[in-house]
Amino acid sequence: MIATVLTPILGAFVILCLGRWNNIQKVIAVAIAAFTSFLSVLRLPDILLGNIYTWQLSFIPGFDLFFRADALASYMAFVSSFVGTLIVIYSIEYMKSDAHQSEYYFFVLLFIGSMMGLVYSYNLILMYIFWEMTAICSWRLIGHHRNEPQHLLNADKAFLITIFGSTCMLIGFELLFQKTHSFNLAYLHGTVPAFGVTLLIILGIIGKSAQVPLQSWLPDAGVAPTPVTALLHAAVLVKIGAFAFARIFLTALVLPPGFKEFFLVLLLISVLVTACAALVENDMKRILAYSTISQIGLILIGFTLGNPVAVAGAIFYILAHGIAKAGLFLGVGVIDHYIKERDIRKLRGMATLFPANSLGFFLCALSIMGIPPFGGFFAKVLIILGAIEQQNIVLALGIGLGAILSILYMMRLWTMVFMGVPVDLKAGRKFDLMSLVVVILGILSLLTVGFLRYPIDMIANITNQILK
Repeated sequence: MIATVLTPILGAFVILCLGRWNNIQKVIAVAIAAFTSFLSVLRLPDILLGNIYTWQLSFIPGFDLFFRADALASYMAFVSSFVGTLIVIYSIEYMKSDAHQSEYYFFVLLFIGSMMGLVYSYNLILMYIFWEMTAICSWRLIGHHRNEPQHLLNADKAFLITIFGSTCMLIGFELLFQKTHSFNLAYLHGTVPAFGVTLLIILGIIGKSAQVPLQSWLPDAGVAPTPVTALLHAAVLVKIGAFAFARIFLTALVLPPGFKEFFLVLLLISVLVTACAALVENDMKRILAYSTISQIGLILIGFTLGNPVAVAGAIFYILAHGIAKAGLFLGVGVIDHYIKERDIRKLRGMATLFPANSLGFFLCALSIMGIPPFGGFFAKVLIILGAIEQQNIVLALGIGLGAILSILYMMRLWTMVFMGVPVDLKAGRKFDLMSLVVVILGILSLLTVGFLRYPIDMIANITNQILK
């Protein structure tokens, strides 16, 4: 567990020390990311059987270095590190001509390490420290192209909005400490915080997850290199909010009376508004960004409902969405890398120029649209069934409408970009390492259900451990 946290963090500084030896940096970066993923999966079968591992070191009163590897943390670590490894592999080709590769690989590995530290943290302040580390990494990675003033402004915007949310969350933690005299989640089990304290903590969660009304930073973050946007949307950053909600409010605290209904309404608004925004947007990355906001809202709805069916759907969708959305962003990145265009009105025929990339993209799109037998379909059905189980028919219909909108905006993107005859037949590259990664992610989007028994058993074990 501790090795899973320290390996990418220390590896990031090793990368930095290698200076201009770019080829060695790439090999080491891939090796470190892959080893982190291997460590995250090493104990996963044992943990999913119900075993829990902890590591604790007394530090100062109220703040212990307390790490806990339970089913939820281990599952999130596996999903994030596995998708992160594929993104690092993709970066070899995408970033090969970049002038700041050392800095890029440093922050990517530090980003992954911060996520590992956050998911294993079982102390609110320790969680907050890693939470802020991800904010710093995302700020620098979004503004990676430092010679572009707009990129730096967008990076600052992302930093300020997420920092506003996390500051509110920290205040909420402090107010909670005044009542409970502990930041340790093990001692907070069953605590019902005040409505205002809960709202402060939730502001941090929706800020990081880019939910309405703190959503505007995520579409603007599309100025970052494509591997970074994939890392933000699929592997690390926006998943943090969903994880934090599950960790804090499903395994420890209890939502105060009336807050659940309020939050479900807010999340449903976020799901529908951002899905509509994706339907009218013309920039490929911004379409996918609005899609991410909508889909993360769906995951948060599943966790907020809190019953076993809905929670299982949310957990499953973390995996299905992480794999599929990484494939979509990386697929768009192949086109942007070679064609230098992201406006869907100026693109067509990309399936002819990049057939392998297009295949992987289409498979990932089917999962996000919720088309059976892809993972996204089963996850959405479970969340809808969870809403119906609580007799919240309006919410179930709203989720269904959001699913229909996801089909519309993804098909619009596909038909305008990939169908038809390309303007320049010489512009494309038939196959490369980047396209290979997209194809792998597309196949995995299908295999999450092709090997359905193990994912369902795994998710059932995680759900039972969270809700017991």
